[in-house]
Amino acid sequence: MHVRKNDTVQVIAGDDAGKTGKVLNVMTKDMRVVVEGINYIQKHVKRSEKNPQGGRMQKEAPVSSSNVLVICRNKNCEKNGKGVRVKQKLLENGDKVRACYKCGSEIIASE
Repeated sequence: MHVRKNDTVQVIAGDDAGKTGKVLNVMTKDMRVVVEGINYIQKHVKRSEKNPQGGRMQKEAPVSSSNVLVICRNKNCEKNGKGVRVKQKLLENGDKVRACYKCGSEIIASE
């Protein structure tokens, strides 16, 4: 999958198109990601000891990974700060890394 946890991504489809956020969780089997501040849903919570007030709780729901693009942080790239497609780049030592499709610079997930 082209998206990893802690990546900053831009949503390209749906109600939240154009918004950016940090990836909180990646579901590789379902090809879905949970992005901070994107695709909020209302979850109805029953009153309990853990949640004495109950009511409605707002939380992020997963979106398809095909609807997000990783943001390129290279200052020299023409797509700096915008969503870019990601390609696999093979280094001389045999390691595979993710790279920006436009400028070829390595994409590293921020901690």
